[in-house]
Amino acid sequence: MKFFWAQEEFPDMREDSVISVNPEVMSGIPVFRGTRVPLQTFVDHMGSDEDIRDFFDGFPTVSREQAIKSIDEVKERSLVTT
Repeated sequence: MKFFWAQEEFPDMREDSVISVNPEVMSGIPVFRGTRVPLQTFVDHMGSDEDIRDFFDGFPTVSREQAIKSIDEVKERSLVTT
Protein backbone atom coordinates (compact mmCIF):
# COMPACT_ATOMS: atom_id res chain seq x y z
CA MET A 1 0.00 0.00 0.00
CA LYS A 2 1.45 3.36 -1.02
CA PHE A 3 0.52 6.94 -0.29
CA PHE A 4 -0.21 9.72 -2.69
CA TRP A 5 -0.31 13.21 -1.25
CA ALA A 6 0.86 16.27 -3.10
CA GLN A 7 0.39 19.51 -1.22
CA GLU A 8 -0.31 21.43 -4.39
CA GLU A 9 -3.28 19.13 -4.93
CA PHE A 10 -4.48 19.74 -1.37
CA PRO A 11 -4.14 23.50 -0.88
CA ASP A 12 -6.78 23.35 1.83
CA MET A 13 -4.51 21.33 4.15
CA ARG A 14 -5.84 22.03 7.60
CA GLU A 15 -3.65 23.68 10.17
CA ASP A 16 -4.82 21.10 12.71
CA SER A 17 -3.67 18.24 10.47
CA VAL A 18 -1.32 15.72 12.06
CA ILE A 19 0.26 15.28 8.63
CA SER A 20 2.67 17.80 7.17
CA VAL A 21 3.90 18.17 3.60
CA ASN A 22 6.76 20.63 3.32
CA PRO A 23 9.42 20.61 0.58
CA GLU A 24 12.01 21.54 3.20
CA VAL A 25 11.21 18.52 5.38
CA MET A 26 12.07 15.10 3.97
CA SER A 27 11.86 16.51 0.41
CA GLY A 28 8.13 17.08 0.78
CA ILE A 29 7.00 13.56 1.54
CA PRO A 30 4.13 13.37 4.04
CA VAL A 31 5.40 13.18 7.62
CA PHE A 32 3.83 13.37 11.04
CA ARG A 33 3.67 17.08 11.86
CA GLY A 34 6.57 18.19 14.06
CA THR A 35 8.63 15.12 13.17
CA ARG A 36 10.66 13.72 10.31
CA VAL A 37 8.81 10.39 10.49
CA PRO A 38 7.28 9.54 7.11
CA LEU A 39 3.63 8.60 7.16
CA GLN A 40 4.50 5.78 4.77
CA THR A 41 6.64 4.22 7.51
CA PHE A 42 3.56 3.99 9.73
CA VAL A 43 1.44 2.56 6.89
CA ASP A 44 4.10 -0.04 6.10
CA HIS A 45 4.30 -0.98 9.76
CA MET A 46 0.53 -1.36 9.98
CA GLY A 47 0.68 -3.79 7.07
CA SER A 48 3.34 -5.92 8.74
CA ASP A 49 3.14 -8.62 11.38
CA GLU A 50 4.96 -6.45 13.91
CA ASP A 51 3.30 -5.20 17.06
CA ILE A 52 2.18 -1.56 16.83
CA ARG A 53 4.05 -0.91 20.08
CA ASP A 54 7.27 -1.55 18.15
CA PHE A 55 6.44 1.39 15.89
CA PHE A 56 5.92 3.72 18.85
CA ASP A 57 9.08 2.43 20.52
CA GLY A 58 11.05 3.08 17.34
CA PHE A 59 9.50 6.49 16.69
CA PRO A 60 8.83 8.07 20.08
CA THR A 61 8.17 11.48 18.50
CA VAL A 62 4.90 10.12 17.07
CA SER A 63 2.07 9.92 19.58
CA ARG A 64 -0.71 7.36 19.52
CA GLU A 65 -3.15 10.23 19.06
CA GLN A 66 -1.27 11.41 15.96
CA ALA A 67 -1.29 7.89 14.53
CA ILE A 68 -5.03 7.50 15.05
CA LYS A 69 -5.78 10.93 13.59
CA SER A 70 -3.55 10.19 10.60
CA ILE A 71 -5.68 7.15 9.77
CA ASP A 72 -8.79 9.33 9.87
CA GLU A 73 -7.16 11.94 7.62
CA VAL A 74 -6.04 9.33 5.13
CA LYS A 75 -9.55 7.88 4.96
CA GLU A 76 -11.06 11.36 4.68
CA ARG A 77 -8.87 12.31 1.75
CA SER A 78 -8.71 8.85 0.17
CA LEU A 79 -4.94 9.08 0.05
CA VAL A 80 -4.14 5.40 0.00
CA THR A 81 -3.52 3.76 -3.34
CA THR A 82 -3.05 0.07 -3.95
